[in-house]
Amino acid sequence: MVEKDRKDSPVTLAQMVADIKAHPEFAKAGMILAHNGVVRETARDGRAVTGLEIEVDHARLEQILTKERARPGILDIQVHIRENKLLKVGDDVMFLVVAGNIRENVIAALTDTLNQIKADVTRKTQFFQQ
Repeated sequence: MVEKDRKDSPVTLAQMVADIKAHPEFAKAGMILAHNGVVRETARDGRAVTGLEIEVDHARLEQILTKERARPGILDIQVHIRENKLLKVGDDVMFLVVAGNIRENVIAALTDTLNQIKADVTRKTQFFQQ
């Protein structure tokens, strides 16, 4: 499931975990692993950040999720990215939740999915203090 921001009911990490627990085959899961990316106050180069905007390539995201969900032992992968809005330091940027049978499968799926999203799906614009 890929969630877009809902104006009336923001997506939460707890909600995403609850959705995974409601999966009809959840009894096969032995682990749920979550990533919560936030806007940090400094860029990698040390400059002070005042805000961030994210753009998402939804077609590429769906390709990645389809491939990663098919991995052995993976029950479900859900992602929510706050896109096309100005985010400030401390705001949530992305939630990624992976459920699967054993930790080796789940950790690998989360790591690979996250790295692909960061490399191929999202484009960020950072805003800096003047």
